[in-house]
Amino acid sequence: MSDTDTGTGPDSTAKPYRAGFVSFVGRPNVGKSTLTNALVGQKVAITSSKPQTTRRAIRGIVHRPDGQVIVVDTPGVHRPRTLLGERLNDLVQSTLGDVDVIGFCVPANEPIGPGDRFINDTLDQYPRAKKVAIVTKTDRAGKEKIAEQLLAVSRLREWDAIVPTSGTEHLQLDDLLDEVVSLLPESPQLYDDQAVTEETDEERISELIREAALEGVRDELPHSLAVVIEDIVEPDPEEDPDGPLRIFANLFVERDSQKSIVIGHKGSRLKDVGTRARVEIESLLGGRHVYLNIRVKVAKEWQRDPKQLGRLGF
Repeated sequence: MSDTDTGTGPDSTAKPYRAGFVSFVGRPNVGKSTLTNALVGQKVAITSSKPQTTRRAIRGIVHRPDGQVIVVDTPGVHRPRTLLGERLNDLVQSTLGDVDVIGFCVPANEPIGPGDRFINDTLDQYPRAKKVAIVTKTDRAGKEKIAEQLLAVSRLREWDAIVPTSGTEHLQLDDLLDEVVSLLPESPQLYDDQAVTEETDEERISELIREAALEGVRDELPHSLAVVIEDIVEPDPEEDPDGPLRIFANLFVERDSQKSIVIGHKGSRLKDVGTRARVEIESLLGGRHVYLNIRVKVAKEWQRDPKQLGRLGF
């Protein structure tokens, strides 16, 4: 069987096979994670209406006949107010130093501001990477507004490509991938055909719990939430072979008042978080039945404490 038959390698009669890494950068909440999930074809990064949702460099793998694109979703670049914020910005910088293509994301429905210009200026620190401008959220803007934004973006620098797209509505994703693949180095594929992400199930489960918690809290809480999986227990194959997978998680906040907010009146909000998270987790695990136990704990000012940041995985 030839490489062409499997779609996993180069064919001497076709254009060269390419593989490499692309990282999306931009201000918080410009659609990077939504775009990552849309390109990969499944949820590998959690999304939220709250800014600074992404806290790790999450790799999603896109398979195409002509190449393999490893998308590295990064936290939004912002002015850090805590040690956590500094570490997230450092993570973005270290990631950008290693990728082949940087996709600079700007939403179609918001004017280019100082934060966008600051991030654009920092791209000069990574001369090795090709630069692609991505106008996101085109489903939220009319044609005239999109055209204005494309023109505004084109004035920032000389780009290797400029692509308008919408991760939510799956608009022009193939156009974006065509441009990205063309900019990647010639290479054999880097991951096997079944690979979707480097994230472990435990990491994805903890993120799904945090995503569910993010949607039900006040605006001041998102940055204060962290989730750690305490234990995952398989059912006893003899006593309860069809029993649920038991997941025990700790949801950390920084103050007692935040703990009360997350739990809600008589536990109503926490129950809702657990219900929504369990649905997503069961979907991730192929429909497997899950018992989810979430305990809310206080880790005083953990975003500013290097020891606690380490314990929480940052």
